[in-house]
Amino acid sequence: MASDAWISSSLPYLRPVEGDQGDAWGEEAAARGRRGTQRILRAGEVSAPAVVARLLGIEDGGTVVVRRRIMYLDEEPCELTDSYYPAPIAAGTRLAGTAKIRGGAVALLAELGHVGRRVREDVTARMPDAQERELLRIGTEEPVMRLERVVLDGADRAIQADLITMPAQRRRLRYEIRMG
Repeated sequence: MASDAWISSSLPYLRPVEGDQGDAWGEEAAARGRRGTQRILRAGEVSAPAVVARLLGIEDGGTVVVRRRIMYLDEEPCELTDSYYPAPIAAGTRLAGTAKIRGGAVALLAELGHVGRRVREDVTARMPDAQERELLRIGTEEPVMRLERVVLDGADRAIQADLITMPAQRRRLRYEIRMG
């Protein structure tokens, strides 16, 4: 792995941003002297792909709201992030639009009364498809990591599912778990 790989922790992206801060990605990058931005490729209602239906506990093809983004670090694409929300939670909200959400989607979910209490993440590695190679600007022999995340509320209802694809050679995932 490259020595300049970005070390990423999930926790900042699971809590609402406080006060007048921007999004968690921009804040994390700025704290490290870098510039983190994003471009929203698509937002709105779609039929849930099988993996998303499984994560959200809905029927295959059920209606969900997606926010599909490319995340950039210092103008270089560093991950593809697709966030999915059950339609009853997100349809007709700013989650279904392409405008940036002040404080991020987690803050908006909290405003709407949906607060994450538990998260489950699975990470796998594989070779990217042609579209992923193009969007991430990586070569044909560079693997990607795929993070599948589901956020559950206090009643164990899924409120968000994320599919995140990142170049494996430029990322390191860090998990810190407090015991007791």
